[in-house]
Amino acid sequence: MNPAPSLHQERFIKIITDPHLSPKQKNLWLTVEAEAALPSLPVSKAVSRAMKEGVLCDMFEGNAPFKPRYVLPDYAKFLKNGSAYLELLPATHFDDALNMLNILYHHVPSVTQIPVYLGQLDDLLLPFVGHLTEAEIEEKLTRFWILLDRTLPDAFMHANIGPTDNVICRTLLKVDSKLKQIAPNLTFMYAADVTPDALLRQATKNICECSKPHIANYPMHAEAYGEKGFGIVSCYNSLPLAGGANTLVRMNLKAVAQKAKNADDFLQEILPQYAQLMFELIDVRSRFLHESSHFFSGFLTQEGLIEEARFAPMFGVYGMAEAVNILMEKEGKNKKYGHDNEANAFSLRISETLNEIVETTPVKYGFNGKALLHAQGGISSDVEVTPGLRIPYGTEPDPVAYVQATAPHHRYYTSGISDILTLDETIKSNPEAMFNLCKGALHTGFREFTANVASNDLMRITGYMVKLSDIERFKEEGSRKNTTWLGAEASVNTQVLERVPRVLCAEMSPFYETKTDEDC
Repeated sequence: MNPAPSLHQERFIKIITDPHLSPKQKNLWLTVEAEAALPSLPVSKAVSRAMKEGVLCDMFEGNAPFKPRYVLPDYAKFLKNGSAYLELLPATHFDDALNMLNILYHHVPSVTQIPVYLGQLDDLLLPFVGHLTEAEIEEKLTRFWILLDRTLPDAFMHANIGPTDNVICRTLLKVDSKLKQIAPNLTFMYAADVTPDALLRQATKNICECSKPHIANYPMHAEAYGEKGFGIVSCYNSLPLAGGANTLVRMNLKAVAQKAKNADDFLQEILPQYAQLMFELIDVRSRFLHESSHFFSGFLTQEGLIEEARFAPMFGVYGMAEAVNILMEKEGKNKKYGHDNEANAFSLRISETLNEIVETTPVKYGFNGKALLHAQGGISSDVEVTPGLRIPYGTEPDPVAYVQATAPHHRYYTSGISDILTLDETIKSNPEAMFNLCKGALHTGFREFTANVASNDLMRITGYMVKLSDIERFKEEGSRKNTTWLGAEASVNTQVLERVPRVLCAEMSPFYETKTDEDC
């Protein structure tokens, strides 16, 4: 008589017999289950308790991380030098470059097992344009974009373009708007002294059509990383180029606030206490990756495509809105985050405190010896807690008030912060309003501008893209896209579909001195 299957075997059987998973997806899920079956790394009782209580979370990266969460190779060096490991000579023309990038993408790991960074594509490809016409470039990039979506169907895969005006940047914006794919995710870099308004208008018009791209405040990001540069990866995460994130650990600020007696107790005692526990968890996970996994002895390091010293842990926080509201209530005040000046001012004190903690706490495997503060965008299983520093879904004020409430925080969150503004479909008949809102938000201090348009099939969840039509079919049919299930789960657990679409019209006036009827 055969013994009853173990709990792990039952889960394996459920995966391999799922009628809606493709063979590749079954392989992916079996790998995730195997990683989860490994023994957890040893931590103190206090850290273990904080994780069980939901105060700290290791983001399901695996109990013993053998690869970094996010990897940002130096693709330019790869195209210039070729690769001994992959038996590739340096690229000599445009097709070479596209082919070589596609090959390397399949060897770049991440927490999703699919590359989260595709490179600064205009910088990478411009040297190989040669005598190609714009029509020829568009044809080649269209094939490339389709290939990426069909072979690496993961919405966390991310490409960067800008801030200069060039044929690759303009063409990729055109291709992305035409194809309306969930992948790759896309960030357009904006720099006021470099980027012409016409190019920014093209990018913001794309948002009206397909809710992409993110628009990043390039000088703000570049200042944090120095001469070697950075990239925007996954949802909206900013990290050192030729490096990445060795781990992302997050803290539930709502849960921390519930443990505090009052606002001062939260800032002076409870928050620093849990921050130190979080650094312990970061250290344990980073040490295993750097000292035991042998990841940094692989070809990416040997060929100079990554540098171990350019990896850093991300110190993530979420639930700012609930934390502020709880602490205001404990102070006997009926003030709400995003709506009242006193609540907003107190939230900024929290960010300032977090920044001071991160900046003054040494980390062995950090970027310049430090972790990077991050406003974590939530995960699909979160319930009754708002992602990052966002204003809770369904209670959002008008877009300008939203920007004014959250912009002061952006300077502290070096490795990424994102507010998703949801706009009514009438914005499509007035794309200039999207342009003005974006430019105003970046001028006000936004690190990253992101918007959804309510009538689009493509929408952002925490920062990655899904199609509403895919979510509707998912339960009955599954999806060829690996991340659709996350959007389906998030739509139930996080109330993400309850975002309030706002009409952008008179709400624009705080940003601009004059406004005409045409603007509305």
